[in-house]
Amino acid sequence: MVKTFEAEPTLFGHHFRSRYIGPKPMVGFLVNGWVCSNPLNMQDDEKYLAILVEPIRACATYRPKFGQGSDAGLSLEEFQALYRSDPFYSWYGLDHPMMYAAHKAAGGMTSIYRQIGIGGERLFRTILQDSLGLTTEQAAWSYTVKGPRKKPKTLYLDGRIDLSDVMDRSRRKRVADWIEAASADLGVAKGIRSSLSGTVFEVRQGYKSKDSKRQNADLANASTAYTRAYLPCVVVLSNQIDADIVTRYRLERWVILTGSTLESSPLRSTYAFAQEVLDFDLAGFFQRNSRTLKTEVERVLHALLEAQ
Repeated sequence: MVKTFEAEPTLFGHHFRSRYIGPKPMVGFLVNGWVCSNPLNMQDDEKYLAILVEPIRACATYRPKFGQGSDAGLSLEEFQALYRSDPFYSWYGLDHPMMYAAHKAAGGMTSIYRQIGIGGERLFRTILQDSLGLTTEQAAWSYTVKGPRKKPKTLYLDGRIDLSDVMDRSRRKRVADWIEAASADLGVAKGIRSSLSGTVFEVRQGYKSKDSKRQNADLANASTAYTRAYLPCVVVLSNQIDADIVTRYRLERWVILTGSTLESSPLRSTYAFAQEVLDFDLAGFFQRNSRTLKTEVERVLHALLEAQ
């Protein structure tokens, strides 16, 4: 993509407008070598990065349990003692350290994806709070249903924006306009659109699972959200989502935002939504801090692949 820049002096340094072959121009500020639409976004980088890194680091200590129910998992020595005591497994030599390493790596990979998702969920909710002036309670949403044996069960989604909680008029209008446009794009009836008072979010790092139980739970969440006058939205940070899932969820009136940095519509892209509705350059944040994130993941991978 070809870009040219025009610089103008501003309070924060230089204001840039980039002209490029693409859907629309980007406006930003040059700060420490990065073009950022709002330099105030960068002030929270350290806080936001810690939110992502903390759960990833927990993966480095992962140890497989081998069906033993131990919270800490088994060490290599404990694994070998277990498998050597089993004649069948010992005949096959399954007590080999490489078998332990394979188990640790397989479980650890799943753990990495899970922890990246947890970090992304926490980050998104924190950005909602910081960008819209919401409290922790205002940015969270849950509801209670009757579970097995009619015992109450509380279900949680990952974020919420209630228009009545957004005090800044211009920010509230941006969110309200997005809710109207997104619900109209889904074909939500005008009467229902006019009654919507906010939006609730389910945040995922990716979504490839076709687990029907999980999907049905999401669709039930959407139905409940509409009864509470909220527009349900799935926020996917990557592009890793099954096309069939996108189709099914949109038919059930879920907004689906994916991790495309090429898509300019805030009705389709997580990063366009963050930029235009929350006034936060989320893609820029990840790009600025990519080196740190890669280092943390590499450190965890080395730890997981060791047979210790």
